[in-house]
Parts: sequence; structure tokens; C-alpha cells
Amino acid sequence: MDERMVTGELQSEDSTVELSLRPITLNQYIGQPKVKENLSIFIQAAKMREEPLDHVLLYGPPGLGKTTLAAIIANEMGVQFRSTSGPAIDRAGDLAAILSSLEPGDVLFIDEVHRLPRSVEEVLYSAMEDFFIDIVIGTGPSARSVRIDLPPFTLVGATTRAGLLSAPLRDRFGVLSRLEYYETKDLCSIVERTADIFETSISQEAALEVARRSRGTPRIANRLLKRIRDISQVKGESEISLETTESALKMLQVDDVGLDHIDHKLLKGIIEGFQGGPVGLETIAATIGEESQTIEDVYEPYLLQIGFIQRTPRGRLVTTKAYEHFGLKVDGKN
Repeated sequence: MDERMVTGELQSEDSTVELSLRPITLNQYIGQPKVKENLSIFIQAAKMREEPLDHVLLYGPPGLGKTTLAAIIANEMGVQFRSTSGPAIDRAGDLAAILSSLEPGDVLFIDEVHRLPRSVEEVLYSAMEDFFIDIVIGTGPSARSVRIDLPPFTLVGATTRAGLLSAPLRDRFGVLSRLEYYETKDLCSIVERTADIFETSISQEAALEVARRSRGTPRIANRLLKRIRDISQVKGESEISLETTESALKMLQVDDVGLDHIDHKLLKGIIEGFQGGPVGLETIAATIGEESQTIEDVYEPYLLQIGFIQRTPRGRLVTTKAYEHFGLKVDGKN
């Protein structure tokens, strides 16, 4: 898969930058008003009762701020924040080591929680529900079960694939919050806040243009701004202008609705090769040289969201809206 500017997935260049950009309180967190309102009430109630917060599941597309929210929950509760990920926990013993090191009330964040191995997930059930785990030591006739009592803690799970969570695990989360794609005005505020942290200035029109092309995702907005800032700095601008922003986004191959060269390749492959469809997923994958799973999980969601393609029983179909975007008529002629 090609490196993309407009993917919500975390890239190597994002890690160091994101740490400095993340808000630390709910008041600083921009967007997701319903999620913020609910969490604020639940956190306040838990603090009044002097109890840990219920286990929280945050789900939604990548790049919307699930990890940031988990850290904010710990900060608002005034407890330690411990972080790991589903693929990193191979065995039940690994999970036992993490859980037994927690202090009362601590927040344990597990990213990609749907990728926990089944054996580890089953150990987690009793830990979440009754704050103890049973670990089997040894093998064969000499094997014995050891019970380890745990301090009350809050598990915050994050996933981009909520449908892959098993029902027993999902049911043990008391608070379920779905993060939605951001409105343009919220993304504009995020871009302006990021520019302040970068110690640079950006015009309101330029910030709005970055927000408009960021596919509703703060991580993409921040990544684009970082590149635009470089170009503006080389040009010697005291403030990032709309003209520089537009030329930078053109250079980065991000068009006016946030599509990049891979989106264009996918859409034009269907339009030019199959008269706009319908065409099967495997056929598209073979035509443009990408994995079908990658197309379905990474490329299609945004195109479906903005109404450029449709999934039908007979295959994928490019819509009239996509034809208009490329300046084509539905019969394929200019």
C-alpha cells in the first residue's frame, strides 16, 4: 500500500508530533460534543462516589482521537494512565503482569482491543467484572490455578472494528462511545490550535481550506498542516496564506474534497475500465494492483461516506457525483 497523506492510520512521522498536540482536559478537546458531555457526567459521578469509572469502549474510524480521549479520562480522574495494544499481549501471563502492577483507580488503555488473542480475552472477563484473574501455572497433572486479586481499575478499549469484538467482551463495557467524523468548523479550530502550538500563523481562509480537505479527521488535518507549514516557511511567509495552502495541497495530490491519487486511481479504474460498474471487488483489486481487503477497509469507507461509490449486490458502482467531480458525463464522454 502506498504512503498516503490522507489516511487516518497512524504513521511513523505522526508519533512524535501528536504527543505535543494532544489536549489534556475535556475542555481543551475540540469536537465530539455528545461523547464529551456523556464522559464529563460519568467522570463527575464516579469522583463524587470515590469509585473508578466504568469500563469505557471508544470506537470509530482511525485518527479521530480515541487515544487522546483515553488519556484525558485518566487525567480528569486524577489517576495514572497505562497504555498497551491488543497485538502486543500474546499470552495471559503478559496481561496478568500489566494488571497486577496497576494502582487502585488507574486507567488501562488497550488500543485495537478487538485483536486480543482469545485466551487473553477470556482472562480479561473476570478482571473487568470482579477484579481478579485466574492463572494456570504448570502443565499436565502438576498444573494448578492461582487466583490474583486486582485493585479496582478502569479499562478503556479502543477499536476501529467494533463488529469484530466478541459479545461477552463488549457487554462488560459500561460506557460505549462512538466517535464520528468531525465537522469542518471543528477541524478549522483544530488547525488553528495546531498552528499556535507550531508557533506559526495561518489565515482563517487557509485553515478552512485545510479543514475542508481533511476528510473529517484531525490526524489528517495536522499532517497536512505540517507539510504546508514547511512550504510556507521556505517561501518566507509570516502567515500561511490561502494561495500557498492551495498550491501545497496540489503538490501533495490532495484535491478539493480530500481525495488523493489512490482514490483517483480506484474511481477512474472503475469508470474507464468498467463504464462505472457495477464491478466485483476482486476484479477492481486485480485491475489497480491493490489487495481487496485494503480497498474495502482503507479506501472505500470515505468514498462511500461522500457518496462517490455505492455497494450493490452486483458489485461496486461509481455514482453521478463522482463523474461530476472529474468533469465527466455518465456516458463516459467529456
